[in-house]
Amino acid sequence: MSTIRELVDLARADVDSGWLPSCQLAVARHGELIAFETFGDATNDSRYCIFSCTKPIVASAVWSLIGDGSIDVSRPVADYVPEFASNGKEQVTVEQVMLHISGFPNALMPGVDGADPARRRTNFANWQLEWEPGTRFEYHATSAHWVLADIIERVGGIDFRDFVEQRISRPLGLPRLLGIPEPEQGDIAALVPVGDGPRDELIMWLDRPEVRVAGVPGGGAIMRAADLARFYQAVMHDDGTVWDADVLSDATSNIRCVLPDNLLQVPVNRTLGLVVAGDDGQHFMRYGSFGPANSPRSIGHAGAHMQVGWGDPATGISFAYCTNGIDSDMMKEAVRGLRLSDVAAALTD
Repeated sequence: MSTIRELVDLARADVDSGWLPSCQLAVARHGELIAFETFGDATNDSRYCIFSCTKPIVASAVWSLIGDGSIDVSRPVADYVPEFASNGKEQVTVEQVMLHISGFPNALMPGVDGADPARRRTNFANWQLEWEPGTRFEYHATSAHWVLADIIERVGGIDFRDFVEQRISRPLGLPRLLGIPEPEQGDIAALVPVGDGPRDELIMWLDRPEVRVAGVPGGGAIMRAADLARFYQAVMHDDGTVWDADVLSDATSNIRCVLPDNLLQVPVNRTLGLVVAGDDGQHFMRYGSFGPANSPRSIGHAGAHMQVGWGDPATGISFAYCTNGIDSDMMKEAVRGLRLSDVAAALTD
């Protein structure tokens, strides 16, 4: 068992030690925010780039279209995005894209091309497969979610960033999360390299104003920890207001991919957009930042450089943690993220 005070002190220590410039954490339970703290050079009004914690939010927009009957994940992407039907990609399905088994993990979307539909689709036409779709899991850091963004836009009828705001953010009482106009970026905590290693230039690229406007769907959401914790409360407790109940149940419990992670060699336990902790004792090695105290039913998705977001249906707790400190020692970051998650998951009443 643990307390909010232990969690808060643990997070504060990383700023007080001089390691991180700032961090922010939030805990919610049964639909209510019960803790929200910020330390360092930031306030509770500060927003952070949450990197790949973005992915479930974009996936949840796809869930809403599945519930409408507008998307069938078993169909080829090319049925929705004709420009994608090239270079052997004709039979890649939407499901494969959502599970990171679609075969183009390193496909590039140069600059902010993805924000422009014409340039985005030109890039799709040029993408090549790196291996046979469905035969292996390899994390698609940004490529897969540009495809999902285009499907959302084609099927939803509006810009994908606006669709996420209208169908996800507003109903959940959250602010705009993707595609932040430059005049509204003043409260975003700028990324700060820490530690002695080389700078992560790909991550630092996400800090550019024009990239924040573009709203990279695989890693560019801008939000507070409180907003992310509330998102997972909604995922655990939605009454059909935002998502169809059957679609949501599938997305939060139906593990569709157990292929091994190519780095850690554990089953990835992927649903249509989420990672499930699982009951095999290896949940701390999955990309969900689950601590030992998380239940097997826990759902979430981590982000680069120690961004954490998850919900645990067994306890009703959701937890989010954000920082703008970018350390090249990812093992150090991962250990601290797991420790924070473990304390949060073991909170008592």
